[in-house]
Order: sequence, then C-alpha cells, then structure tokens
Amino acid sequence: LSQPQVGGEKPEERLEAEADTQQTNEDTKNNGSEHQRELMTPLNTVAVHADNQSDDSSEDEATGEADMDFLRGLFSSALGLGSSEKVLDELSLEGVARYINSGKCKNIICMVGAGISTSAGIPDFRSPETGLYANLQKYNLPYPEAIFQIDYFKKHPEPFFALARELYPGQFKPTICHYFIKMLKDKGVLRRCYTQNIDTLERVAGLEGDDLIEAHGTFYTSHCVKFLCKKEYNLDWMKEKIFSDEIPKCEKCSSLVKPDIVFFGENLPTRFFTSMKMDFPRCDLLIVMGTSLQVQPFASLVGRVSKSCPRLLINMEKTGQADPMLGLLGFGGGMDFDSDKAYRDVAQISTCDDGCLALADLLGWKAELEELVKKEHARIDSEDKQEGPGGSKGAAAKGASASAEPKSKAEE
Repeated sequence: LSQPQVGGEKPEERLEAEADTQQTNEDTKNNGSEHQRELMTPLNTVAVHADNQSDDSSEDEATGEADMDFLRGLFSSALGLGSSEKVLDELSLEGVARYINSGKCKNIICMVGAGISTSAGIPDFRSPETGLYANLQKYNLPYPEAIFQIDYFKKHPEPFFALARELYPGQFKPTICHYFIKMLKDKGVLRRCYTQNIDTLERVAGLEGDDLIEAHGTFYTSHCVKFLCKKEYNLDWMKEKIFSDEIPKCEKCSSLVKPDIVFFGENLPTRFFTSMKMDFPRCDLLIVMGTSLQVQPFASLVGRVSKSCPRLLINMEKTGQADPMLGLLGFGGGMDFDSDKAYRDVAQISTCDDGCLALADLLGWKAELEELVKKEHARIDSEDKQEGPGGSKGAAAKGASASAEPKSKAEE
C-alpha cells in the first residue's frame, strides 16, 4: 500500500476515492494468486452461497466506510499512531466474562476451525498423530494435502470421495462449543460466526445462514467442474452417489461433479470478502477457537478488528502471535499474550468445550448451556431412531439441510 498524503493537500472526496481504489486493489490481489497458493484446510464445514451482485446502495455505503476504517487503522498502526485503549480490566477469562456481562459487548465475532468439532468425533487436520493429514496413508497420496488439491482431484477423485463417505455431514452431533456460539446468538451479542469447517455442525446447532460465513464452502450444493457446464446438484443427489460408491459424474456432460467446498487452488466465496469488510471494524470482542491460524486469508482476519477490540483465544496451544517484522510494518495484527505491551489478548489453553464451559460458568450461563446440550442431543438421538438405519438422512443432516435454505436478496 502506498503512503497517503497528509496535511490537507487534497479534498476529502479525493482521499476517500483513493482509499477505495487502494482497498479494491488489495482485495483483488488477495483474491488472486496468494489465495490460490495457500487456501483452506477443508473437511469440516458447509456454507451459504455468495451473491456476486448487490444493488443495495446503503450496503455499498457501509462497505465504503468499513474500507476507510480499515485503511485508517492500517496506516495509524504502521506510523505508530492511534489508540491502544485497554478495554478489559484484566487479561484473563474472568476479565472477558466481566466485559461481556457489562453490556458494552454487543458485536461478538467467533472465528472457528476444526478444533471445535474434534469432541464430536471429527479429526482436526494438523495434530501429529490423530489429525486427518497424519492418517491418510491408505489413500496412497503423493502428499497429505493432495486430497484437497483441485488439480489432483480432477485426475484422481477416488481418495476424496472415499474420505467424504467417512466424514459426510449428518453423522455427528454438535459439541458444547457449537451450542455456546448458539447461546451468544440467543443472548443477542453474536454478530457473526466465521468458520473454516464444512461439517455443518454450526447449522445443526441452530445458527442460520445470516449468522454464518462458511469461508471454505459447502456440501449443500455441488457443481460440474467443467467450465462450460457448471450444472448444479443438490445435497441428496451427491449423498446418494457417495454412499453408493459411485464417482459423481455430470448427467449433462459426464465430467466430474464436486461439492462446493473450497479446495487448495480455488477462491473463497465472494461473501467472505464482502462481509468481513463490514463486520470486523464493528467487532467489540473476537473469540478465536480451535484453529491453528495457519491458513490464509482466514488467519489474517484477527488483524481486521480495531486496535482496542479484545481478542480471546480458546485452543490447545497459543497461536496467531505477531510476526515481529510484519508488526514493524503495521501488517498482520498478530496476537500478543505475553509481552510487556500486551493489553487486549487472552489465551485460554484448553479444549474448546472446556474453555466454553469455563466462560459460560463465569457468565452465569453454565447450567443453561448444559441443559441446551442435553436437550438437543436427546432430540437428535430420538429423530435418528425414528429415521431408522435405512433412512436417507439422520437428524443432523436434516438440521443442516433445513437451515441451509437459500437466503433472500435482502439477506445477501
């Protein structure tokens, strides 16, 4: 980014136009080669569809304001300017709980990854012995990530569909962590949940399309991979193919059909980029759970909040910490848990479920959360029994499908 001119040499209108152009260039760059080099770590998410067009002038105006807020924050950080206001009275889980209960916290954003679903029986990706990438030997891959690499998939789709059969959405129940996020929504303090997962458990737990940004795509729909075809298929069609050991082929042109999850080498959904520009400048508490923050551009979102916004990490180890060189340039916005300058970042080192239970206890919500989990798991078990072993869907799958209805134009 080039340095802005200061000192009142240009009128406000021209400065705003330059900032908008600058942000557009940055988004274009991010949506291009950098994304194709290091996108996603899939197999834990389902998503909503991005509408690439919007005629809503008020939304455009809000996006422009968000762009300006981000640029101001970036430049002030690079120049050592701006406020580093300490919002939490203590850098601890207790301090976060008091802040939430103060009534000042009304726009919480959750950023979540595979770690929030491990207690449901779904493996994460990078754990040395139990992670997904450490247990793919039976597929004879050239390297573990190849199973989610778009070029490899087009030549050798069999490993992906075999893995999809093992981990297909609808076979698992949401965790305590999923229901804690749902409670944030019910309490009226959740702005959005940004998830890397494609397991659909956020939807099964009760979050709706407008509550979610499913950054790494969706199993809800699938498309033919042929550029000139792109015929769409629904969840039931794909599930039938996967569980009948068929490689899904397009009925129109006989090319491969792929679920709309984001592979390495593919762009993220447009809605991810449009929503983050409006959401993160307004965030007043960022909760990061169950992610290594190693996959871009998702990992960079922690630096999109304001400099005064508290950030809570619930994870088995500390992650997302600042790169010293990038910090000097004002980029990255990494977390600082331990230095003398730490003022807003809190690390709760535990499983995601234990961390959410501990926070719920401090908030006075623990009994309510435990009752919600018990009730919802009993409901899912009951519906699965009624469906029977020959049923086409379990309760979790039906919950995912029911909450994945296309959104209205206004919601987009």
